[in-house]
Amino acid sequence: MRTRKISVLAMTAVALGLALTACNNNDAGDNTSSSASSSSATATTTPQSGTAEGTSSGTPAKSGTKCTDQVDYTGDSRSNAEINSIGEDTGTCPPVQTSDETSGTPKDPDTKCTDQVDYTGDSRSNAEINSIGEDTGTCPPVQTSDETSGTPKDPDTKCTDQVDYTGDSRSNAEINSIGEDTGTCPPVQK
Repeated sequence: MRTRKISVLAMTAVALGLALTACNNNDAGDNTSSSASSSSATATTTPQSGTAEGTSSGTPAKSGTKCTDQVDYTGDSRSNAEINSIGEDTGTCPPVQTSDETSGTPKDPDTKCTDQVDYTGDSRSNAEINSIGEDTGTCPPVQTSDETSGTPKDPDTKCTDQVDYTGDSRSNAEINSIGEDTGTCPPVQK
């Protein structure tokens, strides 16, 4: 079931990318008809991707100039077509997104990210992961660090009784929950 859901999401993401690329390629010819079709295609697909939510923190889009010609989007994993569509639809070129913000899985509106993706080994709390998904529309990628080994959890002892978490901003309940869920006491976060 999980494989089938991921496959459907992957196919949807590919189709969205192709649709946005196709819309952008029509831009070279007649701007009046392609602009209208690009806007309608983007309006239909953006609620799924969660990327075209206009924000005032971007750069105002100059009329007749693509956002990718105005702003350096090096390091942004979105396609030029997607970036330019957002600028055209909102009148604002979106801020450059780093890979942490853009990679991940498009969030199903009716499902929590932690129910959609297996976050085993991710030291963040479920609440933090789900909050990121709600805010961005994308479930964040699983975070693993070089320190993910942590300390193997003693089955009869709480992680907070096993490891000194002084200075860790997470609550004891969160730390112990990670230990119970993963079987490993997470490394101390500073």
